[in-house]
Amino acid sequence: MDTRNSRAILLASVLLFAGLAVAQEKKIKRADLPPAVEKTVAAQSAGATVKGFSKEIEKGQTYYEAEMIVNGHTKDILIDTNGAIVEVEEEVAMDALPAEVKAGLQAKAGEGKLVKVETLTKQDKLVAYEAQVTQAGKKSEVQVGPDGKPLDHEE
Repeated sequence: MDTRNSRAILLASVLLFAGLAVAQEKKIKRADLPPAVEKTVAAQSAGATVKGFSKEIEKGQTYYEAEMIVNGHTKDILIDTNGAIVEVEEEVAMDALPAEVKAGLQAKAGEGKLVKVETLTKQDKLVAYEAQVTQAGKKSEVQVGPDGKPLDHEE
């Protein structure tokens, strides 16, 4: 086998395994939720419009995500197999952001435009704000802590 074919096979293998290392997400139906997860979804979605569900495997752990609209804004809830809420991402209006958070997000976004901002809550504690950013037709995300300052690590 020549060197070029060997490199191509190596590159394909690396890309395949890199894809497997990232969280695997699959759309599912409500009927596919385990009973404990369904119970949590029923309680959390009262008064909301449920948009859909997905099953994710991340670092060997299985999670379920419920996507919904609550009072006109998005809210995504990540639930473990026992029905415990792991994380909540909830959209926040730009004008409702604390000034230091808005400034911190804009500083991280640079020349980009803040499109949508969400709170990230874990174990009932606000851990970060996450903003979708558009710049020159490209989309990205930035995060800051609850105080608007950069995080040590991404949440």
